[in-house]
Amino acid sequence: MKKIFILTGEPSGDKLASKVISKLKQSNSDIEYLSVGGTHLNSLGIKTIYDLKEVTYIGFTSVLMNIFKIKKKINETVEKIIEFKPDILFSIDSPDFTLRVAEKVKKINPNIKTIHFVAPQVWVWREHRVKKFKYFLDHILLLFPFEKKYFDKENIKSTFTGHPLLEEVEKSKVDVTQIIKKHKKIISIFAGSRRSEVDILLPILIDFIKMMNKKHKDIFYVFHSTTEFNKYIQEKLLNENLTNCGSISDEKIKAEILKCSIFAVAKSGTISLEICNAQVPSIIIYKMNFLNYLIVKLLVKVKFANIINIAANEEIIPELIQSNCNSKNIYNKIDTFFENNSSIKNQINKTHEIIKTFRTNKSAKIAASILNDSF
Repeated sequence: MKKIFILTGEPSGDKLASKVISKLKQSNSDIEYLSVGGTHLNSLGIKTIYDLKEVTYIGFTSVLMNIFKIKKKINETVEKIIEFKPDILFSIDSPDFTLRVAEKVKKINPNIKTIHFVAPQVWVWREHRVKKFKYFLDHILLLFPFEKKYFDKENIKSTFTGHPLLEEVEKSKVDVTQIIKKHKKIISIFAGSRRSEVDILLPILIDFIKMMNKKHKDIFYVFHSTTEFNKYIQEKLLNENLTNCGSISDEKIKAEILKCSIFAVAKSGTISLEICNAQVPSIIIYKMNFLNYLIVKLLVKVKFANIINIAANEEIIPELIQSNCNSKNIYNKIDTFFENNSSIKNQINKTHEIIKTFRTNKSAKIAASILNDSF
């Protein structure tokens, strides 16, 4: 029996991996799996060697503070992979963790095929990394077409798959009106999947909702949470006596609620693509500690945080980053959108055109086929 070790470093990678492996299971049931994964891979019956949150760190200072833990976890992961003896190491995103593991694994056992999904964003920063990748990666699967030139330059095998999160999905049978009253408009809120993100953004978002409640009485706010933080967010909302808010972690319900939303407020990241794909207008927010922000400003070579804006080279989706990320600015941006329907239509139309270039509608199938052909 062939073996694949699936290596993720955060919930979004776990979700992407599950979409690919779900397709692979349909075409080849004779594969044994082991992973560093989360709830999505677990739902496919794939065991993880430890809890994903043990390696989910964000920001330079967080990494520095936990550097010895991270190094220990990298070495532990490498040992487990070598012990498992996989034919393929399938790593997804989180390059500062997954690619360090892949490099060590390749040195110990060059016969293990290393396939990485979600190319490191060398077009944002640290482009020199590409030269190093060719020594330990056999194949890189790309989400965006403009990435290919960076890897072709170094003769690294790469394939544009498109983004799995943009594929057509089956219509859900979830009735949102059973959860939220019919007359209520919905604003979807995404505060992040890491504790550090949630802790920084949640107080800002709660203040924003309080401001909105003074003018807009018919809106219900839904926090799209991970299983890990769902209860934590619910308790925070209850403590603030916010009765027109809720937090949901079920993926099918979240997807249906997003489609029914009139607007979304989301932390910068992959979720923005899902929001655009659902044709929901949005704004992007993000805030980190000051030292992390200074380091990012020094190293990053693009002027936008959001992939849609980067691809378009213009701010289609408003970005409120760092000092601009406060409750008053979020309120003002959304209030302006509500008073100008043409700006909402303009954003949806422009994002739709960009999204079309990222979509193949068979990305998970392409990635699964590459894995299957690599045995």
